[in-house]
Amino acid sequence: MDAKALWQRYQNWLYFHKGLGLYLDISRMGFDDAFVDSLRPKFDKAFADMAELEKGAIANPDEGRMVGHYWLRNPDLAPTPELTQEIVQTLEQIEAFAEKVHTGAIHPPQASQFTDIISVGIGGSALGPQFVAEALSPDFPPLKIHFIDNTDPAGIDRVLTRLQNSLATTLVVVISKSGGTPEPRNGMIEVKAAYAAQNLDFAQYAVAITSVDSNLDQVAKNEGWLARFPMYDWVGGRTSEMSAVGLVPAALQGIDVRGMLEGAKEMDDATRVPDLKNNPAALLALSWYFSGNGKGEKDMVVLPYKDSLLLFSRYLQQLVMESLGKEKDLSGNTVYQGIAVYGNKGSTDQHAYVQQLREGVPNFFATLIEVLEDRQGKSVEIEPGVTSGDFLSGFLLGTQQALYENQRDSITVTIPQVNPKTVGALIALYERAVGLYASLVNINAYHQPGVEAGKKAAAAVLDLQSQVVALLQHQKTPLSLQEIAEKAGASEKVEAIYKIVRHLHANDRGVSLEGDLAKPASLKVSAAK
Repeated sequence: MDAKALWQRYQNWLYFHKGLGLYLDISRMGFDDAFVDSLRPKFDKAFADMAELEKGAIANPDEGRMVGHYWLRNPDLAPTPELTQEIVQTLEQIEAFAEKVHTGAIHPPQASQFTDIISVGIGGSALGPQFVAEALSPDFPPLKIHFIDNTDPAGIDRVLTRLQNSLATTLVVVISKSGGTPEPRNGMIEVKAAYAAQNLDFAQYAVAITSVDSNLDQVAKNEGWLARFPMYDWVGGRTSEMSAVGLVPAALQGIDVRGMLEGAKEMDDATRVPDLKNNPAALLALSWYFSGNGKGEKDMVVLPYKDSLLLFSRYLQQLVMESLGKEKDLSGNTVYQGIAVYGNKGSTDQHAYVQQLREGVPNFFATLIEVLEDRQGKSVEIEPGVTSGDFLSGFLLGTQQALYENQRDSITVTIPQVNPKTVGALIALYERAVGLYASLVNINAYHQPGVEAGKKAAAAVLDLQSQVVALLQHQKTPLSLQEIAEKAGASEKVEAIYKIVRHLHANDRGVSLEGDLAKPASLKVSAAK
């Protein structure tokens, strides 16, 4: 396509939201008008599906629950007055709690102010708060946040060691819908032990964000924690940033949560428009469908050209891949749907994987995130008439052009600056795009059977470990791996048993190994003396 035709195509497909100052350019995606026309019936259905969802239709028949993260930023849309009131009251309680913490009305027993936060969560309960903290936390926040988002002992130690001299002024926010998910439960127990080691009463530092009457809620109530905030069964983890999950940590850091909610609400309004060309989420879904042939055949590479948006690709990884990565469609057919997401940031990527994007396997489409404002205040000139921000902008435009010249598709999302309103809008934009795309390919975006399968498999391994340890403690002579498997009634799980005893041995956990470590079948295993 020559430059004049491309300029015309750019103008034809450019979307602009005046209130948010947000642009969306999909002109560098290679679809034609016939392709768009062929998808219009699917989009009509997708718009109708989304409208039903927002009215409270059951989105998860297997779980019998609604999906209503949209109501969090516009409570008047909630299907009952009781839900509307609960959303409004929860936001007011979050703001009141943050204000009391900031003023010292709520403070630790041994000091006048809290100085830090440990946020304990997993998946959506960590990725959203982490993204928002990186994007929006002030340089000198009233409370500095630290995350425990895994059950890695060394990772937990790193956070607790860095805070060992300020644990007495550190607030702990534990986020878990059930209270039984292993990672946040383990993190909570480890943090509790650290407080106990310093003779600190954990309850006077702890906040719970959980479902009403969950295990965690009961613990927090019985132990007299500082505060409890609700998680709703109609908000999934990957769409929970606008709930207490994201708003409590953000408010404590001094981030304008009302601004985030307002930006998300404005974007929700824009993405309800049942007109493909005037709906930015529909334009994204159209582009995804075209690039991957409706089957996720190409990966989504997310390149934000702003350091503060570094974690956006990680946030989108869960939102997109957990929502769209499904084996079955809504009719029960095996379809293996999904879109793989990865990314880093520009212009770092000029020196990393843009080489492959331009000249390697064409198995992707790029999403470039542009921020118009370079910085607050004036920039120095690196060269006459040129600033470092000009270089950043040049790298973005150059990458877009270099990709286009080699027939690589790209999308560009442009925002005026990184602020609470635009971050809220970006989150809402991609939430809606995921919902619309899921309808186009006839899958359920709001359940995650694969995640549940992984949790069950992990639980089975831990049960096997308990069996193996108990068995070894009652043996007088060392056993081979095969003998352990047979005695445990798990003869088909020799490899799993080998990996269990190897891990226990490496951590001095009561297991002794004798033999050639390079030949597992030669090993003899016994309880360590």
